[in-house]
Amino acid sequence: MNFQTLGDSDVEVSEVGFGAWVVGTDWWGDRTREDSIELIRHAIDEGITYFDTGDVYGHGDSEELLGEALDGHRDDVTVATKIGYDFYNHPQAGHGELPKEITGEWVRSATEKSLDRLGMEYVDVLQLHNANVDEVDEDVLEALDELKEEGLVRSIGWALGPSIGWLAEGDMAIEEEFDSVQLVWNLFEQEVGNHFLDTIERTGSSTSLIPRVPHSSGLLNEQVTPETGHDLDDHRGFRPDAWYETGWEKLETLRFLERDGERTMGQAAIAYLLSHEAVASVTPTFHTKEDITEWAAASEVPKLSDEEMARVADLYEDNFGIDRDDGMDELRSSVGGEDIRAAGIDKRATAGPRNSASSD
Repeated sequence: MNFQTLGDSDVEVSEVGFGAWVVGTDWWGDRTREDSIELIRHAIDEGITYFDTGDVYGHGDSEELLGEALDGHRDDVTVATKIGYDFYNHPQAGHGELPKEITGEWVRSATEKSLDRLGMEYVDVLQLHNANVDEVDEDVLEALDELKEEGLVRSIGWALGPSIGWLAEGDMAIEEEFDSVQLVWNLFEQEVGNHFLDTIERTGSSTSLIPRVPHSSGLLNEQVTPETGHDLDDHRGFRPDAWYETGWEKLETLRFLERDGERTMGQAAIAYLLSHEAVASVTPTFHTKEDITEWAAASEVPKLSDEEMARVADLYEDNFGIDRDDGMDELRSSVGGEDIRAAGIDKRATAGPRNSASSD
């Protein structure tokens, strides 16, 4: 496993991280508490040191479970959590988005509650969870700075949600020199990642990028097919047929990224992201120990060559040679679509969330 540093901080993360949204919730399948703890500890055995959770996952259950699983390993791991949803005063309606609460006062109180659940004196990375750009005012920024000064938080990040608002948010985080920005980014969804790379270059910011959903929700690791997709009991089961069908057509054009005995397609999807200098860690959605073993090794497989990267860019520019869309062209924007249009991204703004908050 290779390691990177977030932004200007001294926080070190493994190049492949563990997204703890899969434990403490039923969003990605049911598993026992014991199974979840075993999964986390297997990740440690495979060299993963970066663990990313959030207070809203299972309404605190994911944090409590992660804290228990990491007991005795605190000095060897990097722990990130997210705050910004008020699940304390509102019941969860299925997988729907809860009301957000992002104020200076809330930042402090939510962080203190997260630390209690984790059983830790500090978190390495505190992230604003799906915050809209107009919610992050001077009071919020001051509260974050105070938490760092007091040693309760070592670095600051912003986790973006594609169905909630993210382009202007990521630009603001980069311009404000947040240590990290978490985003959806993969071989099939490159526009926003490429946009943030341009923002980092334009501003000279040190912000690190942390992609999630590197396998495009199961397409790029071949765990979701047009035949099995609608049998899934999570948000992917509600996606249009075209998403599965075009995804598999696109996948066939990327077979050149596989290297027999050296790089699987699942590893290549992660290696593509790690081939960008600004990317510090990638957090796949692990379902099994076998996933962890294979994808943790992606840190050490060959990165994509300049020729491979250029070929990927050309394929994406040509929509992988497919003359129809995948039915997923709408993006939620916190500024009414102005950020999407200004960035020249060929997507439609929508008035409501396309997917539920569970897609994190």
